[in-house]
Amino acid sequence: MDQLFDSLQHLLVSGWEVVIAVLVLVVPWTPLIAWVGFWLLAVNWEKLYPVLAKGGVIGVLLIGLMMILVWGLIAPPTEGFHQMFGLRPSNFVGKTVYVTMLLTIMALCGTVQLSGACGSLVSFPEDEPDEPDHGHGGGHAGHGADDHASSVHGHGDHAHSH
Repeated sequence: MDQLFDSLQHLLVSGWEVVIAVLVLVVPWTPLIAWVGFWLLAVNWEKLYPVLAKGGVIGVLLIGLMMILVWGLIAPPTEGFHQMFGLRPSNFVGKTVYVTMLLTIMALCGTVQLSGACGSLVSFPEDEPDEPDHGHGGGHAGHGADDHASSVHGHGDHAHSH
C-alpha cells in the first residue's frame, strides 16, 4: 500500500512539474496571445475593414509610429541594439520591426476572421435598425410647438411688415 501512495505522490509531483514547465513556456508569450485573441475574437472586422479602407489605415500607421518612438525612448536595449534573426539592428530599427510585426499580425487576424476560419468562435450581435418615426417628428414639431411660439408673441400666421 505504501508503494501505491509513493507512486501517487510521484505522479502528482511530476504532474506539477509539467504544469510549471508549460507555464514557463507560455507566460512570456501571454502578451502576444492576448494581442492575437483581441484582434481575432473581439474586433468586428466586417465593420472595421471599411473604416480602414476609407483612410483609417493612416491613423493606424501614425499610432504605430508613435509606438515606435515612445517605446524606443522608454525602453532602449541594454546593449544599444537588438538581437533578432542573427542581426543586430539599432534601437529604433528594432522597434520598427517589432511594431511592424504586431500590425501585420493584427491584419492577419482580420483576414482570418473575414475568411470565416473562426467559425462559431466569432459572433457579433446584429445591428438593430433605428426605430421608425411614426409621424411624431423630432422634438416638439408634432405637438404644435411652432404654432405656440408664433401665437404667444401675437404674430399668428402673419408676416412682419416693416
